[in-house]
Amino acid sequence: MLRRVIALSTALLVASIITAAPVAAASRSAVLAALDCAPALGIAKAPTGRDGMVREPALGQAAKALPAAAQGRAARLPGTFSATVEVYFHVITSAGQGNLTSKQIADQIRVLNTTFGGGEGGVDTGFSFQLAGTTYTENKRWFATKTGAEHDMKKALKQGDDSDLNVYSTSGAGYLGWAYYPSITESNQSYLDGIVLNWRTLPGASTAYAGRYDLGETLTHEIGHWLNLAHTFDGGCKEPGDYVDDTPAMSVPTSGCPEGKDSCPDMPGLDPIHNYMDYSYDSCYTEFTPGQTQRAQDAWLYYRAS
Repeated sequence: MLRRVIALSTALLVASIITAAPVAAASRSAVLAALDCAPALGIAKAPTGRDGMVREPALGQAAKALPAAAQGRAARLPGTFSATVEVYFHVITSAGQGNLTSKQIADQIRVLNTTFGGGEGGVDTGFSFQLAGTTYTENKRWFATKTGAEHDMKKALKQGDDSDLNVYSTSGAGYLGWAYYPSITESNQSYLDGIVLNWRTLPGASTAYAGRYDLGETLTHEIGHWLNLAHTFDGGCKEPGDYVDDTPAMSVPTSGCPEGKDSCPDMPGLDPIHNYMDYSYDSCYTEFTPGQTQRAQDAWLYYRAS
């Protein structure tokens, strides 16, 4: 994906950061102010969708192939792969903003089990999710998620081990969310492992992204990164792309749901606009592929289950 990368913000590796709204460069600061904060993440030659949306900083760590010994490991297991991910949901609020209800969080977990279970038409990935705990913290700085705040927030709140998913709902710093590739667990900043999520993307939480990003599938996308999946537009029309063979090559991230989009016309297949690892609207998403499922399962066994 012009790689849904793990971006560096000072010492910070941030992967998969998506913007919250289409904005022209000149009006960006005003929009960010309206979204509670001005992010200190920095943007340099960020990839954009066809509509000109800035989706993420072009900084960070590119996706890479798993070590040869890890590839295909899940397929060699006796029986069918199955993993239940314990989810710790950390709700960060500020002046009454971001105060998610238990129902909204439960609805988000249901979305995860539907999307990773093939309930919208894709492959059942073998991953399921259950809520392990919820914390509520009033903290203006953490809610804004400016540079340095993420470190402090996660050091204070992170629970569980590498196999547990910590989700931190905040303002999103002007983005929909971001996640770390699992290789972060092998670094000296393993506490950063987890997902920062714009609270407005949860189902029923807000009308800010109505008709675009309000069905809870931003978290599906970010968990894809947490499980080592790259954007489908990673690498453009060139190999190895997203390191998955059954996602057709694409060079331009998607906005909306433009059927027939083909940004690599000399290569087989139309752009996979219905794939959870593109930038389409929530209502357009329907699938993970068998190849993505294999990569995610293998990465789970290599990074998180061992």
